[in-house]
Amino acid sequence: MFLVTGATGDIGRRVVRLLRESDKQVRAFVRLSSHYGELEHRGAELFIGDLRFERDIKKACQGVRYIISTHGSDGDALALDYRANIELIDQAKVNGVEHFVFISVLGADRGYEDAPVFKAKREVEKYLVSSGLNYTILRPAGLASNLLPLAERFRETGIYVLIGDAKNRTSIVSTDDLAKIAVNSVSVIGARNQIFPVGGPSILTREDIPRTFSRIFNKEPVIINAPLFLVDGFRGALGLINPQAQKSLGTFRTLLANEFFCKTEEITNLEAIFTFPLEPLESFLKRYLSI
Repeated sequence: MFLVTGATGDIGRRVVRLLRESDKQVRAFVRLSSHYGELEHRGAELFIGDLRFERDIKKACQGVRYIISTHGSDGDALALDYRANIELIDQAKVNGVEHFVFISVLGADRGYEDAPVFKAKREVEKYLVSSGLNYTILRPAGLASNLLPLAERFRETGIYVLIGDAKNRTSIVSTDDLAKIAVNSVSVIGARNQIFPVGGPSILTREDIPRTFSRIFNKEPVIINAPLFLVDGFRGALGLINPQAQKSLGTFRTLLANEFFCKTEEITNLEAIFTFPLEPLESFLKRYLSI
């Protein structure tokens, strides 16, 4: 039995789909308010609960052999990115889980003090490594699925808003590829007790993204390059009325202000270990945009 947290998210639902296509037993941890009909249709066992509650995590982990933690936070990094994963690891030990796959984030080890999600992910990584469990930690550079709403907006308007340095590099991974790597990590020997940066096959600059949209839709892009200090100004003003929200925006600012890309040798190593070629961003977008 696999337990998948964040099962209705971009990564989690793809993980569930792959597992069910291989006739694996899957318990999908979902919230009552989420859209989980697809998971049920695929034959996943639903566990309706809240990762903020230890009793729910304890129940969900019973009888589980593998855990794939794909959930993120909606601004509550302490409760969801940190505490929920710590409790999942503790319950994995109690239940004799054979392998724990954790979706972290590229740059978690860089010490970004102003980014709660990065700090939480890094502490979970350290706890998992020292837990005695077999593990695989995946650090994606950025998800291609996150660009789909931006692509649809570009299709309608031709406008792309780019905040910060347009030359910052990224290597966005196909969300389908990330899900496949997560699923295969429990059986690929070379993935056991390893931490992998995960990106796409090409290093792109941030301004390459609207250019990619331009090629796909055959439309000249209108790029609005807003300076990063606008985000800083908004954060400062927000802090006067909602200090917690101001802290949460620190992760967003960190993502805008820094480069998140995988080295060529890291991608080559990833493809060699998992034995499949990683999908280019443009191919992913064309598939999902039906082009």
